[in-house]
Amino acid sequence: MSSNEQVLTQIWSEAENDLKTMVGEKSVKAWISKLGVIGCDDGILKLSAPSNFVRDNVLSRFSTEIISVINSYGCNVKFLNIEVYDCNNQDVVANSTDDQEDVKSISVLDKRFTFENFVVGKPNEFAYAAAIRVAEADTPQFNPLFLYGGVGLGKTHLMHAIAWHVMKVHKKKKVIYISAEKFMYLFIKSLRFKDTMSFKEMFRNVDILMIDDVQFIGGKDTTQEEFFHTFNDLVDNNRQIVLSADKSPSDLEGVEDRLKSRLGWGLVADVHPTSYELRLGILQAKSKQYKMSIPGDVLEFLAFKITSNIRELEGALNRVVAHVTLIGRDITITVAQEVLSDLLRSNEKFITVELIQRRVCEFYSVKLSDLNSPKRQKAIATARQVAMYLCKELTTKSLADIGRSFGGRDHTTVVHAIRKMKDFIKRDKMFAADFEILTKSFEN
Repeated sequence: MSSNEQVLTQIWSEAENDLKTMVGEKSVKAWISKLGVIGCDDGILKLSAPSNFVRDNVLSRFSTEIISVINSYGCNVKFLNIEVYDCNNQDVVANSTDDQEDVKSISVLDKRFTFENFVVGKPNEFAYAAAIRVAEADTPQFNPLFLYGGVGLGKTHLMHAIAWHVMKVHKKKKVIYISAEKFMYLFIKSLRFKDTMSFKEMFRNVDILMIDDVQFIGGKDTTQEEFFHTFNDLVDNNRQIVLSADKSPSDLEGVEDRLKSRLGWGLVADVHPTSYELRLGILQAKSKQYKMSIPGDVLEFLAFKITSNIRELEGALNRVVAHVTLIGRDITITVAQEVLSDLLRSNEKFITVELIQRRVCEFYSVKLSDLNSPKRQKAIATARQVAMYLCKELTTKSLADIGRSFGGRDHTTVVHAIRKMKDFIKRDKMFAADFEILTKSFEN
């Protein structure tokens, strides 16, 4: 892939997120996400589509918005040309015999989402290990595997990685990967056309069924009923089920208790919010995809500033690389600040040093005034060090600024607190569990 093609691919990846604001997330998932990038010549953006149906819908409904977003990245696109073939994705189903044509039409996998491209760190190592075990097993080790966590933390990546690995190692196995929304749509369609038997055969005649964002069946009683029976049928026949959601099974809203119980039968793995170390590792891995050198201090800056989720973090790097490539500038922290000014503001907006201090004081039952005082009692000192560490992880304040916010302390005190907290988290399981609960309180 040439440098220009690589940049265009990165721009398209970022443009998909921008288009969610303009045309809605459902429209992007249903239509635009199915497109691939071919190239751009003489003001014509060339894209690929998996069918005439997708091509015609995109051209008739979203041409103006796509051109507008692409041009916001410095391109000069005037027309869209969409060719009908799928150049970026591969069908999910493992083997391609004729009797699976109906199944092959429902989902595609992203080639980027493999185990080899998944960066492992403490927040996701358990979920990663569980996904590896499922992918490598001849028979279900735990059923279902239920992955849960916030948006953009890697759940979908792990599910795609399982499917890719199974297709490679267990080539005779039939695999379906599908979103809960698509599952519901196909079920309703089968009811409308009085063809539920075909639906049942499609989803109960597989070796591995993978359903993403299962929280969306909450409140959909008829769909839940069908999923309940599909679940039971697959488990009874020793077929693997892999599910993902934004909450644990017991916390899913609008889901029947009997289904919640079954969702928790196997292994429930939480994908935790990212740490600074994991975010930096992800950026370092992604930077190797570009044919240019990205300074380490820029990667550290992004890892420190963009704390929301992996998707937004990678998107930030895409934006910076696209900008400097198209404009012809060097990659520096100053340039990153200019290009990402809106994103940096949104990441700073909600979590402040003051909020962290108040939340930590409530958690450890100490007074806010004690946090800024010279007092060194164990409870106060621990709360102070935890708060300093969280300020470093969750805000963009410098070490010196953090120290000043805690009674005018020196930055070396903050460094000491950070090192001590990291050591505590590694050595003390109870402390680590409490710290995780406290950290999660800042997600809301």
